[in-house]
Amino acid sequence: MTDPAPVRVLLADDEEMIRHGVRLILRHADGIDVVGEAANGAEAVRLAAELRPDVALVDVRMPVMDGLAAIGPLLALDPAPRVVMLTTFGDEDNVTRALHAGATGFLLKDVGPQELINAVRAAAAGDAVLSPGVTGTVIRRMLQGGTRPGTDDRAARLAGLTDREREVLVMLGRGLANLEIGRLLGIGVGTVKTHVGSILEKTGCESRVQAAVLAHRSGLVD
Repeated sequence: MTDPAPVRVLLADDEEMIRHGVRLILRHADGIDVVGEAANGAEAVRLAAELRPDVALVDVRMPVMDGLAAIGPLLALDPAPRVVMLTTFGDEDNVTRALHAGATGFLLKDVGPQELINAVRAAAAGDAVLSPGVTGTVIRRMLQGGTRPGTDDRAARLAGLTDREREVLVMLGRGLANLEIGRLLGIGVGTVKTHVGSILEKTGCESRVQAAVLAHRSGLVD
């Protein structure tokens, strides 16, 4: 059986030292190739159209075109890369704007090497990825705002979940990606995806972030 094609990654950051550090981390990961680097959003869009990466790791603040402005043009490409913001700036406004624009994930630059590698693999597989601190930011915004899944019938929404699905829901509430959930529970990523899909269907949540909010509102996660 042939090995799967490596995940092709484009780095976009105006700081050469950051690009160098991320490249070194990803270079030593099996099944990941860094195919290009850009110093601003406009260059990232041009290179993505040429190199066709699977994942674009994009800084928020860059000259010429910042990372947030680059999300739309990147997602308009065919094929479009998964866009993951990798930044120092995890404030609520940046997180909300990035996710609303269609970013697959939002990671802070203090993320550990293995967490970064896992996030790239998860994004390439179509999984949403958020740093734990960012997950907290999103959940706080949703709890304070108008998005309130399961406010009146939380018990009913959870009643149909199996014990395993409850375990997965707790981990969603903690901001874990499918790869991490699978590793902790000793199950495959495909099985985790099946559980997540069942959780969303049974609880009526539209996304894993809404499911995470439900986990917090229901007292499953502090």
